[in-house]
Amino acid sequence: MSQKEQYQNLCSPLNQRLLYADSSFIDINGFNVHYRIAGNGESLVVLLHGSFLSIRSWRSVFDSLAQHATVVAFDRPAFGFTSRPLPSKTNGVSYTPETQSDLIIALIKKLGFTKAVLIGNSTGGTLALLTALRHPQHVDALVLAGAMIYSGYATSEIPAVMKPLMRALTPLFSRLMKILITRLYDGNIRGFWYNKKRLSNDVLAEFRSDLMIGDWSRTFWELFLETHHLRLNERLKTMFSPVLVLTGEHDLTVKTEESIQLARELQNAEFVQIPDCGHLPQEEQPEAFVHAVLDFLVRYKKKV
Repeated sequence: MSQKEQYQNLCSPLNQRLLYADSSFIDINGFNVHYRIAGNGESLVVLLHGSFLSIRSWRSVFDSLAQHATVVAFDRPAFGFTSRPLPSKTNGVSYTPETQSDLIIALIKKLGFTKAVLIGNSTGGTLALLTALRHPQHVDALVLAGAMIYSGYATSEIPAVMKPLMRALTPLFSRLMKILITRLYDGNIRGFWYNKKRLSNDVLAEFRSDLMIGDWSRTFWELFLETHHLRLNERLKTMFSPVLVLTGEHDLTVKTEESIQLARELQNAEFVQIPDCGHLPQEEQPEAFVHAVLDFLVRYKKKV
């Protein structure tokens, strides 16, 4: 039985049906990572989705970008169809932002590349910037769409004195988290959209199914326990790679002012505001998103 078949057996019948026909799995740092790859360009573009979502979030822009580069999208640990092992002393598995950053670099190398352009949305943008700061030699450029840098995932932190107690009460807290996320999921996801009618009930159900696989709340709890203040804002001046900062005109999750501030504080950044959309421009305005990204990449390559 293949690795893909083994993990599909852990998924519900609905989720098995929703797997992309061209998706694959690859073992990286203790995770069986679910990914899609297309295109044959010399440049590699890595797409990093936000929290509570999956590679499905790139469905409207994936093929268009793949016409100009080799493009890979993968399900981040704790999301989608990537496996969700529990950390132990023997397996070395970790859900920290830093180990997620290392996984991105390991994926780039396993695909036969040494560098990549990272495109991150929301918390995917947080990880894209963290990766560029930790591994600058492997990142050519960044596209940060509604990236959480000054708030949310990038600045959340569990007090050190509380973590041992919270770990000890993991069964209780993970059950509570499951109840909360299950009840609030639809409203939370709809809040990412400016025009809620653009998110169909079918797509919303698919996103929910991508997340809620197996003991999903347990691994999400592990991810939550590892959040800590990344202090990315204090390191922006050390970032020299070209960056495109994107924001939706009506982004209520990461305020437009934060994206403007990010573009201003980075050494080599451009700023684009996409009208008539919220937190997920690749979802609500895919054509405008692709145009902005490709225009940036063309100018970036001319400078190299």
